[in-house]
Amino acid sequence: MFDFAAARRMMVDGQVRTADVTDQRIIAAMLELPRERFVPERNASLAYLDLDVAVTSGTPARRLLKPMVLAKLVQAAEIGPQDRVLDLACATGYSSALLARLAGRVVALEEDATLARHARENLAAVGAGNAEVVSGPLPEGWPAGAPFDVIVMNGAAERVPERLLRQLKDGGRLVGVVGRPPASKAVLFLASGGQASALPIFDAAAPALPGFAEPPQFVF
Repeated sequence: MFDFAAARRMMVDGQVRTADVTDQRIIAAMLELPRERFVPERNASLAYLDLDVAVTSGTPARRLLKPMVLAKLVQAAEIGPQDRVLDLACATGYSSALLARLAGRVVALEEDATLARHARENLAAVGAGNAEVVSGPLPEGWPAGAPFDVIVMNGAAERVPERLLRQLKDGGRLVGVVGRPPASKAVLFLASGGQASALPIFDAAAPALPGFAEPPQFVF
């Protein structure tokens, strides 16, 4: 039988700790959460590998972020126990379960109805009672719950819509992967005085989020 507990420890020791993730709350949560529950059964043995694991079979497939990328993004967001967090593109809810261990409240946004249903089931199973799954278009964010202290984007965007940045509180943070490989980077956006500044934090690649492509450029 596959030893998921051992695989979980190896993921944390070999991928997360070695990537300068030092927040012990993140490490403890990743050691506790059964990531295999959040992927299809056929992919359960892949759950702890250093890759973006597919959770749908469509084209392109929706995927969970690599453990290292997710951990470093979450650490950069500096989430506190009173923070309200929007988990954008929560998929099956793994990132939301992690965030629920750190924040006061998590709003998990997903536009795929099947994924949203799985996220609700998974979050209930791991006791993430402070996480709520909502459904809507990803690029719109969740204005009904704004403003947020933190927004976490579970995937890559060629551009970050201004409407998302406007859903941050003053002093709020948005983290995600921006750009196209090989030039994509994890970026921290800081909201202040109605504006948002961008700070690249590490080189990263991530699955593209639907609806976040650059608009077509017209050449005359």
